Amino acid sequence: MTSWTADEMMTVAAARQLRDGAVCFVGIGLPSTAANLARASHAPNLVLIYESGCLGAKPDRLPLSIGDGILADTADAVVSVPEVFNYWLQPGRIDVGFLGAAQLDRYGNINTTVVGGDYDAPTVRLPGAGGAPEIAASCGEVVVIVRQDLRTFTERVDFVTSVGYGTGPGHRERLGLRGGGPRAVITDLGVLAPDPVTCELTLTHLHPGVTREQARAATGWNLAVAEGLATGAPPTARELAVLRALEATKSDGRRQ
Repeated sequence: MTSWTADEMMTVAAARQLRDGAVCFVGIGLPSTAANLARASHAPNLVLIYESGCLGAKPDRLPLSIGDGILADTADAVVSVPEVFNYWLQPGRIDVGFLGAAQLDRYGNINTTVVGGDYDAPTVRLPGAGGAPEIAASCGEVVVIVRQDLRTFTERVDFVTSVGYGTGPGHRERLGLRGGGPRAVITDLGVLAPDPVTCELTLTHLHPGVTREQARAATGWNLAVAEGLATGAPPTARELAVLRALEATKSDGRRQ
């Protein structure tokens, strides 16, 4: 296993952001794949919470949605959706929120609602918010996983579904948000983190074989680059084996 795809590198890099023993509120899709990879590799005690009310889910295959029965079957407990938000998320009991995005701006604000035009007559109407606004507002920190291109990394999102750092320093505090905001954005090109002073997303790591010019060309604003820009470690053979085994379960889940 000496080669990998850009998506595999992105998923592995995202999984590495999750520490063993953390409590993670998981979005479906790429976040769920990365979270389950982390639990199956370096973080066996990672606690996965899904919006459907499944606490401590331990699926042996990738769930197809938050309503997939495998989540309830393997959970430590299943509670109502209002309980997840009122008693777990909003009081600050979740360490990490793991989200995707359709659009993302320089301050980590996320759009999953509408693209183009206005809210009533958009060019594209997206799946919507789900629990993402509350996750972004209340989790101790947020990790975003998203493919990087000019359509997604935009100067200004068309609609703020989930607040990152708003318009810059102090915005979250003015809104009274409990959570710490985005800690990392993992893409198929590298890793970005907020500048501690400006809160602007800054490229801190490139994936192997990617250049800073590629990252800048795929960004809809003048991307800031850290002085100590580093290259992340490639996926290990074990990480790839576990990830590919998980991906292979998708077809099994569809037959059930």
